[in-house]
Amino acid sequence: MSDEERRDSLADQAAAWVPPWDRPSTPTPDNTKVPPDESTPPPDEPTPAPQPDQEDLGRKVPLQGPEPSKVTGEAGAGEAGAGESGGAGDVPRRQSAGRRRATVAPEPAPEMSDTELRGALEAILLVVDEPVSELVLAQVLEQPAERVGPMLDEIAAGYTAAGHGFELRRAAGGWRLYTRPEYATYVERFVLDGQSVRLTQAALETLAVVAYKQPVTRSRISAIRGVNCDGVIRTLVTRGLAEECGTEQDSGAFLYRTTTLFLEKLGLNTVDELPPLAPFLPDDVEELADATR
Repeated sequence: MSDEERRDSLADQAAAWVPPWDRPSTPTPDNTKVPPDESTPPPDEPTPAPQPDQEDLGRKVPLQGPEPSKVTGEAGAGEAGAGESGGAGDVPRRQSAGRRRATVAPEPAPEMSDTELRGALEAILLVVDEPVSELVLAQVLEQPAERVGPMLDEIAAGYTAAGHGFELRRAAGGWRLYTRPEYATYVERFVLDGQSVRLTQAALETLAVVAYKQPVTRSRISAIRGVNCDGVIRTLVTRGLAEECGTEQDSGAFLYRTTTLFLEKLGLNTVDELPPLAPFLPDDVEELADATR
């Protein structure tokens, strides 16, 4: 083909060209894909369907949820999932479990038989180093105090009836085992082994003043005895027979009183059981004391 003929054919083609928007639409099969033409404008986007109102949605569409039997009865997968994720549904369950644990009352201790109670009391009394009260024994054994008291009386009566070399008696507000007075000579020989631990006359006099005048200051004791008693007071405190119990309000001096060991040594329950001192004192003892103060 010559150049002239080629120019004529291109001119004919340009004259016969029709724009795409002027071309007639021809139906195409469903399975035939027509490549989009770049010059063709995109079709209009479809208008979205109107969304229903929230009130109508809540009125017309029922909420989806677990069946009532699963919510109230079975511990299904939904409950397990809520518990594992720590959601709000797990809180009431933990709270109710806590309330159940708090309301469970402790089981009472089983009641001991008389034989077992007697043996337990004897075992404790053998190891105590000071009188122990009925209340403490009842708390340790987890038994009512109404049973412990009569049982201690029964044990004490049994020791006395059997003629043992020891006895159970009440002293300093509690109970403790003691050797019998008729065997004191042998016990003293074994314990002392020739060593004298007796109190001096000055210590005995000072201890008597403390016992009958307690609480009392050292100056008061010295005034009653007529001599300085500071060293004797220190001896009594070291032996555990006297102790400090506060200070006097006016002078600020230390006050002294007898101890539980003092009651044990004398076999007394309280200081009220001390014998009356009035028959052994002169009539003007208070005037003498005031004069020397």
